[in-house]
Amino acid sequence: MAKQLNENEQLDILENSNDENQNLWKIRHTAEHVLTMAMEKLYGKDKVIMAMGPATNDGFYFDFDSAEDFKLSEDDFRKIEKQMKKIIQLNFLMKRVEISVETARGLFANNPYKQEWLDEIEGEKAPVSIYLTGTKDQVESDAEALESGDFSEIKSGFVDLCSGPHAEKVGEIKAFKLLSVAGAYWRGDEKNKMLTRVYGTAFTSQEELDAHLKNLEEIKKRDHKKLGKSLDLFTFSDLVGPGLPLWTPKGTQLRVLLDDFVWSLRKEKGYDRVEIPHITKKDLYQKSGHWDKFGDELFRMATREGHDFVMKPMNCPHHTQIFDRKQMSYREMPQRYANTTMVYRDEQTGELNGLSRVRAITQDDSHVFCRQNQVKDEANAVWDIVEEFYSAFGFDLQVRLSLHDPAAPEKYLGGEERWITAEQTLRELARARKADVVEAKGEAAFYGPKIDFMAFDSLGREWQVATIQLDFNMPERFELSCINEDGEKERIVMLHVAVMGSIERFASILIEHYAGAFPLWLSPEQVRILPIADRHLDFVEEVKEQLLANGVRVEVDAKAERLPAKIRSAQMEKVPHMLVIGDKEVEAKQVNVRFQNGEQKSFGVEKYVAEVLKVIAEKS
Repeated sequence: MAKQLNENEQLDILENSNDENQNLWKIRHTAEHVLTMAMEKLYGKDKVIMAMGPATNDGFYFDFDSAEDFKLSEDDFRKIEKQMKKIIQLNFLMKRVEISVETARGLFANNPYKQEWLDEIEGEKAPVSIYLTGTKDQVESDAEALESGDFSEIKSGFVDLCSGPHAEKVGEIKAFKLLSVAGAYWRGDEKNKMLTRVYGTAFTSQEELDAHLKNLEEIKKRDHKKLGKSLDLFTFSDLVGPGLPLWTPKGTQLRVLLDDFVWSLRKEKGYDRVEIPHITKKDLYQKSGHWDKFGDELFRMATREGHDFVMKPMNCPHHTQIFDRKQMSYREMPQRYANTTMVYRDEQTGELNGLSRVRAITQDDSHVFCRQNQVKDEANAVWDIVEEFYSAFGFDLQVRLSLHDPAAPEKYLGGEERWITAEQTLRELARARKADVVEAKGEAAFYGPKIDFMAFDSLGREWQVATIQLDFNMPERFELSCINEDGEKERIVMLHVAVMGSIERFASILIEHYAGAFPLWLSPEQVRILPIADRHLDFVEEVKEQLLANGVRVEVDAKAERLPAKIRSAQMEKVPHMLVIGDKEVEAKQVNVRFQNGEQKSFGVEKYVAEVLKVIAEKS
């Protein structure tokens, strides 16, 4: 149970899903309950103390506390899966029952984790729901007793505090698999106790499960942490600290190529580059609202004079101060600032993951300061940039409109009317672009709604990538204005725009998307020349110089090794083009090109250079 939800909130979780996805979510949530039930039967409630266990986009997990003498490993999965199959074969009912907080406290009297959830539910004055798992007679008898406050003789095989939703019967689980076991802090807070987490997945057919497991194996092979090391792109150091990646020359080349590509697109749209410091007085973030919303995530420091400073977690407040350096006229609007720079967030150590989740984050950030009547044109220009950028990588994009949650106003800045206006502006933009949009309530930034672009990689995984965020609140907080045609001050609007979002995270996505085999234009090393013998080195040098003169990134493998070993090395390092040069090539003034897919082709040197430049320019 991730959170106790009422009936309407349960529907909100799945309202944007089709029937098939809703059914799969229910089956996975039910599989988590079956897992918990199986473990309690095998090991007893004194050894397995259930904490929580939600369904996820690709499976489910179960967190539990345990007795000191009990330690679970993946070697135990076979036995647990066998017990789960027995329960599934019995095809027990899953019945939801609402009970009082008092009854629930008695029912889970010996479980401190459930008591903590009940504290929250009681504070929110929300109903308490439980799920009973058992035969029809058992669950109906228990439901009647519990609704009257009697929990003395529960007959159902399993009871858990849970908001659902679930399958009607456990027999709807047609295929499942336990995947791994790991440690997890209670509620994700490293100040809390470390629990044990079991990951699993479930599907409506064995064929779907088999395909998923095959995909997981491919994901393991493509793990960016493993490929980043073998391709010599980045590293980490215990002396530097977790979540702080160090980029090698090859990795830095990759970063530069990505950033240059984004900048070339922004430059065409009239953006100007700006630079800002990496630390600031806390006053800036108090005024922007970040201090109250993200105070726990800030790296803080004090000067010798006793002033409080922080490492910047965002760039937008700094950019407001660049805009506010003078009073702008409507003739100077819009102002478009682009800034690739690092921000810093004190992420919990347990949540760090390679480049995907780091503490030093490089943002390809930009902010547009414009008038209300310029918003659509500026947002359309950003949309053009996003589409052109992601088309170069073969990503299919979907659009999500991330909205505020009116039921939780404390999470956001500004009044309801301002939010409604901003959200409608983005709806109209998406409609004008004829985009299929999924609306997601509660996913907005704290200062404004946003359009999130969702990319699907070569493994079918969905990633949130670029964003266009509309912000009426920060200009209000910083009193940002321009002088309009009537000589009066007019409040302006901000657009927050990130194309890649985080270069670190986007690089991790690309590494796995391409399995490390980057296209020619993006590869840190585009060409490797492989001389067969030393007598070929003079011609090799000529070819190398021609390529370098045309901006091609080229290396020579002149090691005293046989050609097959050199080819194998280049293939392992995912070099797109391998140029083999021997007696035949020297005599004909040609190069024999071996591509990553195994194809070979001979070119005259000038023709090869022209072909390479064409492919690079087209980003094909």
